[in-house]
Amino acid sequence: MKIAFVGKGGAGKTTLTALFARHLASQGRTVLALDADINQNLAVALGRTGEPPALGEHLPLIKEYLRGNNPRISSAATMVKTTPPGRGSRLLRVREDNPVWDECLRDADGIRLGVTGGFAADDLGVSCYHSKVGAVELLLNHLVDADDEYVLVDMTAGADAFASGLFTRFDRTFIACEPTVRGVGVYRQYLEYAADYDVAVSVIGNKVTDAADEAFLRDHTGADLLATLGVSRHVRAAEQGRPAPIEDLEPANRAVLDTMRAAVDGTSRDWDRFTRQAREFHLRNATAWANERTGEDLAGQIDPEFTLDPAALSVLAS
Repeated sequence: MKIAFVGKGGAGKTTLTALFARHLASQGRTVLALDADINQNLAVALGRTGEPPALGEHLPLIKEYLRGNNPRISSAATMVKTTPPGRGSRLLRVREDNPVWDECLRDADGIRLGVTGGFAADDLGVSCYHSKVGAVELLLNHLVDADDEYVLVDMTAGADAFASGLFTRFDRTFIACEPTVRGVGVYRQYLEYAADYDVAVSVIGNKVTDAADEAFLRDHTGADLLATLGVSRHVRAAEQGRPAPIEDLEPANRAVLDTMRAAVDGTSRDWDRFTRQAREFHLRNATAWANERTGEDLAGQIDPEFTLDPAALSVLAS
């Protein structure tokens, strides 16, 4: 299951991503966590002292591997962030070992962790961060994850998540929302942008101190409010450099993580939508800029007979 974490800056989405990842891992679940935020804090939130190699700096490897022998892709250089897989492409599985995972993922207390990488000095003023996030979009487009596997992506803050088709690559999206006007404003903005794309959204209230805070969120988010996290001494201690096992998280807050897992597990997967929207955004990008940049009509990269649906892949393989 592919899960996005979004929200305004400072709402706690990175903390929520890390808590959920650690909670799942403590229950023996398979977790792949990807940091796609411009502020690269997920590794620290997961208790890892060193950053994994940046996915954004390994795009040539990623493209060459995923391209495989797909005849519709003339070269790795013509692959863009929205290039969909087709017959001959290499697909990714969460539990497998492959050159991309070996090079780019590192362990964080039982969680497989990858990061897009932050801005380098050479990027300032000349590079767009979304080019780095494109590595995550390309990986998700080629990822065949199982229902009992959890792929968590800490997204960029606010409306930046809509700068590409990445927001459609998920089975469920959690919006971390503070009980403030600005917090619910980002929620409304997200709903407005995502309205035509069948994005499954749940709001997780964060930094909720009392019934009045919860009532405020309920008034502004309605049935989308799945649960609320209270102020956490466990989280504060971790932020002060004194991390503790996830089992020590306050019982009420840990119950929220169980509620989130139940919501994810109860989500119906729609591989047809996933494939259709991948093609839609690829055609948009091809027309807007990619055809000119690569010198090719990238619409030809779409294989109309191919889908990532595991059932269809089994038939195709036979």
